[in-house]
Order: sequence, then structure tokens, then C-alpha cells
Amino acid sequence: MAFFAGLLSITILIMLISRLVDFSSFKHFWDAARLAAVIMFVQVGIMHLTRPEELVYMIEGFMPFPYELVILTGITEIVFAIGLLWRRTQKIAAGLLVAQLVAMFPANIYVAVMELPAPGGLPASPWYTWSRLLFQPIFIWWVWKSSFQSPNHPNPAANGLNGKLINRAVR
Repeated sequence: MAFFAGLLSITILIMLISRLVDFSSFKHFWDAARLAAVIMFVQVGIMHLTRPEELVYMIEGFMPFPYELVILTGITEIVFAIGLLWRRTQKIAAGLLVAQLVAMFPANIYVAVMELPAPGGLPASPWYTWSRLLFQPIFIWWVWKSSFQSPNHPNPAANGLNGKLINRAVR
């Protein structure tokens, strides 16, 4: 839920700033949502790299090399998230990020079933760890929708930086 709150609040903040400074790249909800996803997944990836010991417990009981897997998932979260920034890479990056979210879902199930605390100092209550499972499909949908949604702007160059950075997907 905290991740979703971050996605939504950052998206709204990006849209508001974009409108205030008249920067058209982020006026469309799904463009701002994609940048919010980049910010949130890079942040989580950095946490995997800087505090892996706080996440190892989520896979320690059923996955080999848990420390190394946490580091690897941190690196891939950052790389895939950054890939969402460019039109050339955003679709493949979105597909890889979605695949990673699907692959990581069993760790969230394990936390809920074993009644372990949520990662990152979030509430340890069973209601919270079980409710986190409901948000994984939302994150998958968010990444997919924000990477494949076309807002119907006729001029890609109007997207800022000559349409290269944070460009919209073309149908």
C-alpha cells in the first residue's frame, strides 16, 4: 500500500509541476505515471542494494542464495525502471519489470503465510501483509498501462527534449 501511495502521489505531483511550468511531457496521466514508476522502482532497487539484509528474510526459507537474489533484483529493478524512460526501451523494460513483479510475488505470499513483518519497517499485522498481495496486480497493471498507453498527441517532438526522453509509446 505504501508503494501504491507513492506511485499515485508522485504521479499527481509530476502532473501538477508539469502544468505549472508548461512542460507537456507529463501532462498526460500515464506519462506522469510512468515517471512515477521509474522513481519508485529505482528507490526500491536502491534499498535492495543498500539494505539487503532487511529483505533477505522474505526468501531465505525457500530460495537459494537469498542475499545474492536480493542484490540481483535490486539491480534489475533499477535497470528495468530506467529503461522505461526511453521510447526505444520502454516496452521491453516494462515487460521485464512485469515479469520480475510476477517472479517476486511468491516472496510476498511467503511473508503473508509465515506471518512475517512487511519489508521496510511497514506494519507487521497480518491484515497488512495479506493486503499487500492485492496490490501486486495493480503494480503490474500500472507498469504495463503507463508504458503502452498512447495519449494521442499528434507531434511527438512536443513531448519535450525532441521526443526522445520520456516519450509516449506510439500505437
